Amino acid sequence: MGVDLATETIREALKTMLMLVGPVLFVALIVGLAISILQAVTQIHEMTLTFVPKILLVIVCLFFLLPWMLNVLTAFTVELIGKIPQYVR
Repeated sequence: MGVDLATETIREALKTMLMLVGPVLFVALIVGLAISILQAVTQIHEMTLTFVPKILLVIVCLFFLLPWMLNVLTAFTVELIGKIPQYVR
């Protein structure tokens, strides 16, 4: 296995990882920002107020995106398994 093949494999793995976690992190960021603005306006600083809505919306996001995430991960795995002969050279 050459350096180019290893670099390409790592690049594809990182790209796949960012594609999978990006939407979930974006939802968590937007919800956290909205709750922070709400807390600043109302001056209520309760930790559970930020945690509970954020975790609930991340779970909802995962529920809707899970089929797409599984397809992306399956395609990456099939591609990785297909390249096994190149890795053993």
